[in-house]
Amino acid sequence: MQVLLILNDPPYGTERTYNGLRLALALAKSDPATTVTVFLMADAVVAAKSGQKTPDGYYNVERMLKGVLAGKGQVLLCGTCMDARGLTDAEILSGMRRSTMAELATTTVSADKVLVF
Repeated sequence: MQVLLILNDPPYGTERTYNGLRLALALAKSDPATTVTVFLMADAVVAAKSGQKTPDGYYNVERMLKGVLAGKGQVLLCGTCMDARGLTDAEILSGMRRSTMAELATTTVSADKVLVF
């Protein structure tokens, strides 16, 4: 099964991105045949910024996104959203990449499930 999760909210301040990533990680572990794609849009693109420092005991979306990649998933970022927030390719986590609306459209059509947070 191919699952696409589209995340829109900032990494901190609300828990939508956190909960979307929790689900992405659980889906990746649930069945080896399940592939997970996380598409970060709007303020969620900031979740892919490397070098995040959070207080001890607080969730860290950088580690969670790395977990998606470790589970053979992929993380794509809206390029237009990155540009609007001044986020460069050099600032994002290794293994994640800039994407486009055209690629999101293709990924959406090929996905068995699409979940939006």
